[in-house]
Amino acid sequence: MAKILVVDDEADLELLVKQKFRRKIRENIYEFVFANNGEDALQKLQDHPDVDVMLSDINMPVMDGLTLLNRLAESNAILKAVMVSAYGDMQNIRTAMNRGAFDFVCKPVDFEDLDVTIEKTIQHVVQTRATLAAIKENNILKMYVDENVLNFMTSKEYEKSLLENETVQATVMFIDICGFTAITENAPADQVVTIINKLFDLIVKEVIAQNGHVDKFMGDAVMAVFRGKFHLDRAIDAALAAREHIKDVEGLTANDKVFKPEVSIGINSGEMISGNIGSASLKRLDYTVIGDAVNLAQRLQSTAKAGQIIITADVYEMAKESFKCEKIGEVSLKNKAKPVMIYEVVE
Repeated sequence: MAKILVVDDEADLELLVKQKFRRKIRENIYEFVFANNGEDALQKLQDHPDVDVMLSDINMPVMDGLTLLNRLAESNAILKAVMVSAYGDMQNIRTAMNRGAFDFVCKPVDFEDLDVTIEKTIQHVVQTRATLAAIKENNILKMYVDENVLNFMTSKEYEKSLLENETVQATVMFIDICGFTAITENAPADQVVTIINKLFDLIVKEVIAQNGHVDKFMGDAVMAVFRGKFHLDRAIDAALAAREHIKDVEGLTANDKVFKPEVSIGINSGEMISGNIGSASLKRLDYTVIGDAVNLAQRLQSTAKAGQIIITADVYEMAKESFKCEKIGEVSLKNKAKPVMIYEVVE
């Protein structure tokens, strides 16, 4: 429903407008608000900030239409004004257009022409609001998304990629902030969010430094994926660096309890499916990786103790020439029929 402010000192105009537009008022297409001069109109705009269109006479007592136009931007920058005046008042009409009036109609008013003018003006206001909303959303998106990603998202390549699912060789890393639940129970919400964001930021910087990408944040854990050449080496390098940075963080105090952050990490390499996973009904799809290799990485992380980076025997065979690892032994993991031999990456 469009809301229209009518500003005129003629007492019978309100009744005439209500009669001519009675069907659209009854069908909730138009809603009219009335003021008898410019000063009264400014007050009405404060009371009705959702006004879309203003129909205003030019010659009025207290505050005329031209002065009102100058004040209009202070009240509502999106609202558009249509000036209503006599044929002989062309100089004032030109002045009104120069001051930002969107259109004008002449008295005596042709109400069919006025209706068309109102519809045209409303469409312009709707388009302006949609444009501003898009700009706002884009600016918010820029706060969270790298510019190169934004450029990719507007490309044909991106549109094509949304429809593609593929099997890839990659490395997945799960990093969990150990014992973080304890601090959530002893600190205010704002402090909890500040702390976890700070820790996540340290982790993410190391993932990005190794050309990995953060797949998702899962409570107090991070899932990262590494593709391309030497994806396993790069994932382990990121894990080692993130662990060292988290170690350097000073103890955090909450409710007289000190929380010293540490991480437990699970890493696995192998074949996995990459694609858009989620619910089309909810319009929520995540471009992510799934498969046994991914599940195993998460279970390795759940096995890891604070400060440990855990890998399987298969991954150890691929990484042993580049990294110092220590054998831990066999462990039973969920949905694995046989025990799994695991190793810890030391350095």
